[in-house]
Amino acid sequence: MAKDYYKILGVDKDASQADIKKAYREKAHKHHPDKSDGDEDEFKRISEAYSVLSDEEKRIKYDRFGSDFDQAGAGAGGFSGFGGGQSQGFNMNDIFSEFFGGGAQTATKQAVGSDVQIDAELSFTESVFGTTKTISLSRQTTCSKCDGNRTVDGDMEECERCEGSGQVEAVQQTMLGRVKTRQSCKKCFGTGEVPDDPCSRCGGSGVTKESEEIDIKIPSGVSDGEMVRIREKGEQAPGGKAGDLYVKLHVGSSDEFTKEGQNLKKELFITMSEAALGTKKKIETLDGSEVNLKIPAGITHGELLKINGRGIPDRRGNRGDLLVRIRIRVPEKLSKHQKKLLKELQEEGL
Repeated sequence: MAKDYYKILGVDKDASQADIKKAYREKAHKHHPDKSDGDEDEFKRISEAYSVLSDEEKRIKYDRFGSDFDQAGAGAGGFSGFGGGQSQGFNMNDIFSEFFGGGAQTATKQAVGSDVQIDAELSFTESVFGTTKTISLSRQTTCSKCDGNRTVDGDMEECERCEGSGQVEAVQQTMLGRVKTRQSCKKCFGTGEVPDDPCSRCGGSGVTKESEEIDIKIPSGVSDGEMVRIREKGEQAPGGKAGDLYVKLHVGSSDEFTKEGQNLKKELFITMSEAALGTKKKIETLDGSEVNLKIPAGITHGELLKINGRGIPDRRGNRGDLLVRIRIRVPEKLSKHQKKLLKELQEEGL
């Protein structure tokens, strides 16, 4: 069955490369097989779709051949008369150049390790004002014995497999035939050199599984489910760089405060007489300080009063407001004297 890569990633056909990359990251993190609720089959579908749509040439071919793109390789036999790429003066790379403006691809990008996702619990107060969390993380990182040099005392020598180039030639079957590509050498990890006496701890790869403590700075004003990204704190790739660490935040609730944009909200209960005559109340803010709030006479149930600058700070340090919702408490039981007073007020039309 034909595959709709745009639908798999959930993007439009005119989506930019940035949109495609963003959609892939979100879906890949959600379905990563290393997660307890991951889906390996869905992760493979997402990765396959991204490998096509993130490559300009592949995307052009996919758009050109529509829903038959994933079957087009079987139809490439129509070009077999060119002898698998070159015959009678024809060169398959020239055909690629004519149609897509380029020849055989060369792998020039540095290897990047896998991203890692962890969870962090925050209190409501920490989510409002920000905090720093120290976590213990076990990940593939630079070998502590050889400092990533792949050998402790030995020398480096030229890799025999790639002859020191760091790349090897590979043949890829495409819908237009077999195309030669250049890929990173797996023996030397693209460096062109191998140790004559590999490090005993990392086996000459320069990376090992290590545990370390990482300080994660949580900015102010974060929400439940939000992701914080720490660059290059994911898995380290041999001969390359590390992926990123994604921290998913789980924010606890507050018995007293709620969030509304950059503002905080809380309730204040007052008596009927306080509502009628007005009063002053000490209000405890989320940061533990107290402010005096003036309750105007004649205030109504549910009315909001604002305390400036006591809300949620933004990334520049500007704070929202604290909104206090007035709740007028009606007593469940009244004494005889209280009933008498209220009846007198009732007779007065109050």
